[in-house]
Amino acid sequence: MTYSRLRAAVCLLYWTCMLSQKIREDMIAAMKAKDDLRVQTLRGALAAFTNELVAKGRKPTEVLTDIEAVVVLKRLAKQRKEAADVYTQGGRAELAEKELAELKVIESYLPQTASREEIEKVARAKKEELGVTDAAGIGKLTGAVLKEFAGRADGNDVKEVVQSLFS
Repeated sequence: MTYSRLRAAVCLLYWTCMLSQKIREDMIAAMKAKDDLRVQTLRGALAAFTNELVAKGRKPTEVLTDIEAVVVLKRLAKQRKEAADVYTQGGRAELAEKELAELKVIESYLPQTASREEIEKVARAKKEELGVTDAAGIGKLTGAVLKEFAGRADGNDVKEVVQSLFS
């Protein structure tokens, strides 16, 4: 058994690489259903997974862990949001709609993000814990809150909540 097959088997055995496998299975189902938008979006995600593996110096036949896959999917979601904004500003509503539709497909595979209320609760607790009293500690506090959520919170939301604590 080759190393890549062994790694894939281990990933499946321990449920740590299920996201990329689920996306692959969903792409096949979308092909059968002739859902072109979903097929193209998921195919792009799988290509991004392969690109990530190569960028990290690993073999393209290996499998990303779920944590690595979520990082890639978040990057893809951010790209879709930015592209939709650019298309909207440029008066290209049909292209913006396509980007937003792809964004919805990508977001369906991302873990649920923390609400602003959850972020504010953690931010207040971290503010007390770190002893941050003025706006000079915003960066330190923002970093601590982001670390606490470990990728479950949007960085822009955390930044806004932390800034609101000092205004």
